[in-house]
Amino acid sequence: MATSSASSSSDPNPPAAAAKATEDLLPLVYTELRRVAQNKMADEGGYQTMSATALVHEAYLRIANRKEQPQWQSQRQFFVAAAEAMRRILIDRARAKLQKKRGGNLERVELFESQIIEPTKDDDLLAVDEALEVFEKEDPESAELVKLRYFAGMTWEEISNALDTPERTLRRQWTYAKAWLQEHIERG
Repeated sequence: MATSSASSSSDPNPPAAAAKATEDLLPLVYTELRRVAQNKMADEGGYQTMSATALVHEAYLRIANRKEQPQWQSQRQFFVAAAEAMRRILIDRARAKLQKKRGGNLERVELFESQIIEPTKDDDLLAVDEALEVFEKEDPESAELVKLRYFAGMTWEEISNALDTPERTLRRQWTYAKAWLQEHIERG
């Protein structure tokens, strides 16, 4: 993967150069990002109404429209940023759906226990996101793995290549991260 450095002293406009580097990077990783997004959407079992292409495009726009453009130093850095952007998009959509589902600004009324329905995928997604925010402060590397695996839907091989970490190590981290998140969600 080509990396681009926008910190050249000969460039009179470093933010513009960083934005150009981000723009130049998309064609190089677009196919891979779209494949990762398709895998993630397939894992959702038709639950998501957003297409893989739309998810990749929205993630790119979020990355490209940052006030401060990152200086892409590695494939890992870019894919982690893309996974985080995809995570945020899916979380924002889940929150919006739940808000509409739950009546938006309408007044809440008490229901009998027999009227309560099972949690939806949106509930689960938001619970994982809230737990992940806490987990990220405790173990940023394992939280990064969760973002790539759960939110971006990357395979073990892809994550291993992106993070330059053996799959066996990643799988141990994953087991720990799942247990930690599950415990936090159950307590929450």
